[in-house]
Amino acid sequence: MIQTEGITKSFGSLQVLKGIDLTIGEGEIVAIVGPSGAGKTTLLQIIGTLDAPDSGKLYINGTETVRLSEEKLAAFRNRNIGFVFQFHQLLPTVAEKRAKEILDFMNLTDRMSHKPNELSGGEKQRVAVARALINNPSVILADEPSGSLDTKNKEELHKLFFDLRSQIHQTFVIVTHDEQLATDTDRVIHIKDGTVQQLKGES
Repeated sequence: MIQTEGITKSFGSLQVLKGIDLTIGEGEIVAIVGPSGAGKTTLLQIIGTLDAPDSGKLYINGTETVRLSEEKLAAFRNRNIGFVFQFHQLLPTVAEKRAKEILDFMNLTDRMSHKPNELSGGEKQRVAVARALINNPSVILADEPSGSLDTKNKEELHKLFFDLRSQIHQTFVIVTHDEQLATDTDRVIHIKDGTVQQLKGES
């Protein structure tokens, strides 16, 4: 489903990723954890094709993304990848038909006509997940998705991820500092100093 081989990335003289090899299976919920500055968000952006590695390969559903032109890459990203960020980044308009189906699933139908500033933090983040699902992506990449939520909304959001996995076999890759969420995922990828430290559940 997702495979990285020897992914490196530097910003100036600082090497942030130092050869990342990963395989993430379809329908897996994987957490990426590690200290600030370890390279977690950089790795997520590369997997999401928002940034290119300096070297190495990235395959998503068998497609080697670094070989695609900018135009083809943008189309591939729109079809295959959904994004959820810590701060919801909602726009006032949504694609209606598919949005209605997803909002029904998330018990947000009564919020369909609300503007982003009329929603609670938890509702905004559920709408952000709905937006990420609009194109039936192969994978949803989430960067600290529950970082700005209180305990109740955080738990509801995490439950939503697992519901989506069980009902539509959705794959999630989540950068998180939330220990409970990391513990609940299928696998935890520990990144420190730009390298994978250990993979829980793998020998």
